[in-house]
Amino acid sequence: MNALSARVPSQVIIREVGLRDGLQSIQTQLSTAQKCAWIREAVAAGQTEIEVGSFVPARLLPQMADTPEVLAYAKTLPGLSASVLVPNLKGAERALEGEADLMILPLSASRAHSLANLRKTPDEVVAEVGRIRAARDASGKKTLIEGGVGTAFGCTIQGEVRVSEVLRLMQALLDAGADRVSLADTVGYADPGAVANLFEQALRVAGDKFCCGHFHDTRGLALANIHAALLLGVRRFDASLAGIGGCPYAPGASGNASSEDLAFMLASMGIATGIDIDKLLALRAKVAGWLAGEPTHGSLWQAGLPKHFNPSAA
Repeated sequence: MNALSARVPSQVIIREVGLRDGLQSIQTQLSTAQKCAWIREAVAAGQTEIEVGSFVPARLLPQMADTPEVLAYAKTLPGLSASVLVPNLKGAERALEGEADLMILPLSASRAHSLANLRKTPDEVVAEVGRIRAARDASGKKTLIEGGVGTAFGCTIQGEVRVSEVLRLMQALLDAGADRVSLADTVGYADPGAVANLFEQALRVAGDKFCCGHFHDTRGLALANIHAALLLGVRRFDASLAGIGGCPYAPGASGNASSEDLAFMLASMGIATGIDIDKLLALRAKVAGWLAGEPTHGSLWQAGLPKHFNPSAA
């Protein structure tokens, strides 16, 4: 084993984001019962971390209006870490009230994207993290705070996003009180070389507080980019069942990394995920049926598992 492959983790967590990043990007609105069934069957398939929704105004994202009910259900399932996205202090207060295990505050390293998406500059978002940390500590709750740095590889509005700015904002989030940080290729500009370059520097900045990579498959490189991060020892990745999702500021985007394709790739590499891929594929078929007419993605569901594949290795 060479020095590089020695850094590949033996176990990886796939954090399911289809219920938030996926559903917020499409027109079909699943019922609360369907969302709860999705979570229940995902847990039965071995998934342990799920982003169950976001606390944003229902008039902006009606798909997320039932997040309090969905979170309450998720909290009843043993062994599940339920996370939510929060855009501001008000959303964070709702996450604390619902006792979410984790709240993710998105920050765009692109100033133009940040203003379009959150109506705040990146540094104003950093300041909001400070207020959220103070509210969390005052509440006595154990909800973790993750600062997610998006458009880390470029932006469809602004264009170039400098690595130095991404790293500056990551450090600023930690200084403001985020428990951990993550990086997202929001518009699908990343390639494996760029991932290796940025993630290596990010790991030096954040150390064990760097927790997750989030890759969109806009140009078909999500799994290749995840592999590049794996080689650096990253142990958690966001993915979406059936690859649903994307970014409204990335025209033509083909969605997120597919949960089932990623689970298969990792299992084939001998990396444990705890996921039963057959059960995950069955759930994918069910969810795709609920979303009839919506674009779905991924390859494993069409090609199937190789005949020599040993599911116990997953």
